[in-house]
Amino acid sequence: MFPHHREREQPLFSTRAHVFQIDPTTKRNWIPASKHAVTVSFFYDANRNAYRIISVGGTKRAVRDDAQRPTLMSGSTAIINCSITPSMTFTKTSQKFGQWADSRANTVYGLGFATEQQLHQFSEKFKEVKDAARLAREKSQDKELANTALTIAAPQDLSDELQSPPVMCVNGPEDKLFRSQSADITLASEKERIKKMLSEGSICEINLETELFTLQDSNCKLVAALHEANANVEQWKKQLAAYQGETERLREQVAELEVHGGQGPSDLLKDELTQSLEELEALLKAKDEEIHILQSKKREYHEMEHERDQAILRLREMEMRSSELERRIQNTEQNLSNSLEERDRMDTEIQRAIEILDIKIFDLNDLRQSLVKLLDK
Repeated sequence: MFPHHREREQPLFSTRAHVFQIDPTTKRNWIPASKHAVTVSFFYDANRNAYRIISVGGTKRAVRDDAQRPTLMSGSTAIINCSITPSMTFTKTSQKFGQWADSRANTVYGLGFATEQQLHQFSEKFKEVKDAARLAREKSQDKELANTALTIAAPQDLSDELQSPPVMCVNGPEDKLFRSQSADITLASEKERIKKMLSEGSICEINLETELFTLQDSNCKLVAALHEANANVEQWKKQLAAYQGETERLREQVAELEVHGGQGPSDLLKDELTQSLEELEALLKAKDEEIHILQSKKREYHEMEHERDQAILRLREMEMRSSELERRIQNTEQNLSNSLEERDRMDTEIQRAIEILDIKIFDLNDLRQSLVKLLDK
């Protein structure tokens, strides 16, 4: 039996794909997370107003417990359990492969599809769900800000006789509290923006690492092909020299036959020698063309080396940008900490002012009662 769980999440879209995860050690190689194509689905959680991508291996189903974490039945494995945030980006790296980074899980997921259409459908659904998650977050933040403003602006629970006098005295501290809250919101939004920039920089860095890995793989293949081609070129050069010697020998024989005329071999032998000579010339022409092809491949190899150097340079630039963004985030967090300390200090001052107002109001109340008694006399 399983513990009681909330209403099940609503499936929005499902497809089948091969799932990969980036190697946590090298951050370059892909590790297969499934031996075959598995179902990858988008889900909407109405209780938390959140969107997730879930893929479960095995033949059993997955349920959720009260803590909103997936509880897997026997024989199943959670391959993907990713909450979608507005800062995520799905990138197509080839015609049938795409990837996205999950900063919470500190990993990168890759999906290999059977067709380009399936990749396009998943990419479009990812954009749609990401926009929906952004709208949901904005609505949630607006609601929290509205509740905070109402809480701050609500008057103190005083008696009917004491409601009017303290209004003029409390306006000053309330204005300070509103300004502190506004500064806190501004710093929080700045921190969220920088985190988004850092996430996008990390995704670009991962894309460059993937591109660099692809270039290195192509480089190794081209190097092997170049070595093989060089060996073949040497062999063909030897064959070409042998064919040229044979051609020269045949030409000399033909010339001797033409000089001697009827004294030499028959015309049939002469025709055979001429045909052999033409075949050797055709073979020489074909070998020359193969040599030109190999030389063009060698130029392509040098171009690939140049592209690899450029990719390494871009990767270093991204690392510098990432370091700069981390420094800016640290500064923002320090400013946010200072702002929180300032807000706490303002809260203390406001509380002290309220206590003073309570004392003044109590004194005023006593004075009013004394005046009433004097008037009655």
